[in-house]
Amino acid sequence: MATEARKSAVSKFPLRLMPSVHQTAKLYSEKEGVSLNQFINVAVAEKLAHMQHEEWVRNRKEITPERTAWALKLLERSSKNPVEPGDEIPEGYRRKK
Repeated sequence: MATEARKSAVSKFPLRLMPSVHQTAKLYSEKEGVSLNQFINVAVAEKLAHMQHEEWVRNRKEITPERTAWALKLLERSSKNPVEPGDEIPEGYRRKK
């Protein structure tokens, strides 16, 4: 049953690469210690993540003075949680007025 579910989740896609791209991808996959298939999967996933991020940036809400003021007010709120070690305000820090 688990094998059947996995077969339906993974698709096979014949990929034609230019010889120079194939050789370079093979070289780097070997350097990374992964299969060429895994290397290409990660490369495609990284490209998709980059494209999704660019789309998000294009579609995000416009930065306005009101939104900036709201964000700064939110950051000024004090927390009920104690400051964790390493999160202290550095010595000599001066707040901008």
